[in-house]
Amino acid sequence: MARRPRIDIPGYPQHVVQRGNNRASCFGDDQDRHEYLALLRDSLAETSCELHAYVLMPKHVHLLVTPAEAGAVGRMMQKLGRRYVGWFNLRHGRTGTLWEGRYKSCLVDTDAYLLQCVRYIDLNPVRAGITDDPVGYRWSSCAALCGIRADPLLTLHRLQRAFGHPGRSPAVNYRTFLSSAVEDAELQAIRAHLKLQRPSDSGVRFRT
Repeated sequence: MARRPRIDIPGYPQHVVQRGNNRASCFGDDQDRHEYLALLRDSLAETSCELHAYVLMPKHVHLLVTPAEAGAVGRMMQKLGRRYVGWFNLRHGRTGTLWEGRYKSCLVDTDAYLLQCVRYIDLNPVRAGITDDPVGYRWSSCAALCGIRADPLLTLHRLQRAFGHPGRSPAVNYRTFLSSAVEDAELQAIRAHLKLQRPSDSGVRFRT
């Protein structure tokens, strides 16, 4: 069966997921995670992509990325994947693939869906039972988006910069949003869009 072409529009974010082969771990330890983030930073800069949210899970990675031009996310993931696999294999004395085929991506085409994706990404460690406090998880964008620490990897989307109620900072508003209940239907919808690699088509599209 032929691969379904990705929907790739400059200026529109993409929710990207890459999983370890056979659900194996992508990271041996914190040194691997530090190296992955360093390579991610370089790959973003080289391809003019902007990162709005991320999480490194034991067996997979989520990224929310906006490309400046069509094809930029693919080039970014290719650079990142090739470099990290080379590092990981050399360091751990192994050969062969690390990732489970090509990454999955879904165009994020509405205001509401972008904010839901950011929250979905940052709450991954909580849903997985790794932590009860997403802000305390070191390997995600959560603490930075909540205003706890700086993160040079991140470039806030305009919706993140203007998020929430007037008179409070976007970071404070995001903390409130993060702590609000997430409906099962929202989780299932995000997972379904990723599986199909199709836009949400659930509201009025935002302007870039």
